[in-house]
Amino acid sequence: MNSLPNSLFRLAFSQGIFAFLVSLFFSTAAADELAGDWSLTLKSGTPTWLSIQRIDGKPVVKMRLHVGPLGPHQNVKEADGRLSFTLRKNKKAKVTKTVELGIKNGTLEGVVLSTSQDGSVQRDPFVGKKIPPMPASHPDLSSVRFGLPTSIFNGKDLTGWRPQEADKVNGWSVKDGLLVNTTPKTDFSATGAYANLRTEAVYEDFWLHLEFLIEENRNSGVYLRGMYEAQVVDRNSRMQGLQGVGAIFGHIAPSKNAGKPGGEWQTYDLTLVDRHITVILNGEKVIDNQPVHGPTGGAVFTDPTQPGPIHLQGDHTSVAYRNIYLAPVIKE
Repeated sequence: MNSLPNSLFRLAFSQGIFAFLVSLFFSTAAADELAGDWSLTLKSGTPTWLSIQRIDGKPVVKMRLHVGPLGPHQNVKEADGRLSFTLRKNKKAKVTKTVELGIKNGTLEGVVLSTSQDGSVQRDPFVGKKIPPMPASHPDLSSVRFGLPTSIFNGKDLTGWRPQEADKVNGWSVKDGLLVNTTPKTDFSATGAYANLRTEAVYEDFWLHLEFLIEENRNSGVYLRGMYEAQVVDRNSRMQGLQGVGAIFGHIAPSKNAGKPGGEWQTYDLTLVDRHITVILNGEKVIDNQPVHGPTGGAVFTDPTQPGPIHLQGDHTSVAYRNIYLAPVIKE
């Protein structure tokens, strides 16, 4: 067989390298379009948040489906500007969830594939909305104007509130002026048969005051805009630090444990401005104007550019709330 002349060989080689570089360029450019944080809308309605970063040239993916593990997730593969990866399993999970996604016609689109042990596969397609980067600086709270505080719980009935999940047991009622959740559940598992409770109204940034009564070894939480959970446990709970009272659950630990023992009323003053949170627990500032990156586990809203409800955990254990007031930030 005759070999190619050197000039033709060099031409073919250079064209091959050029084609490879072009392919690499467009693959990298497409992957860079994916970089950042995303609020996902799944066909199933499962609240989902996604974050993609490129570290040392490789994509690092975090993604949470409601109460599932955040990651970073495993087996990340990148080809033609698309990503695929395997979600970390919960301990009791009997299915393997994989995700495929990419940019199509300027829109992030993808699918969650749930493969059962018998090999059957369920598809849950989704689209994504890009979330703007976190503000470069902390908001100057001294210049923020708030409206007049308004009671969002009337102490008489559930006017202005409704269960988050229509298919679960509603354990919420009003007793002796208190907003009470009554449930037989005593463990701290992530979900249960009883419903969470949310406001009918939705809010942008605000200051929120409320008081809560949680017994020893019991658990609830207050979600700001349905996204960021201020933990509700007693000071001696086995959940401490990032998971303890005064924490933005799993994201920001309080500077100290300013909680009270189980069975005593406690007070939260929570300020949310530009995705920065200040927490005053029982009169002590334990989180000072700190950024919170992404929704916490159990969030029912995942888009920080949109208003959201005040959301109270009721799928955990019994709890009582009172004196719930909200003052919205007044925009210029």
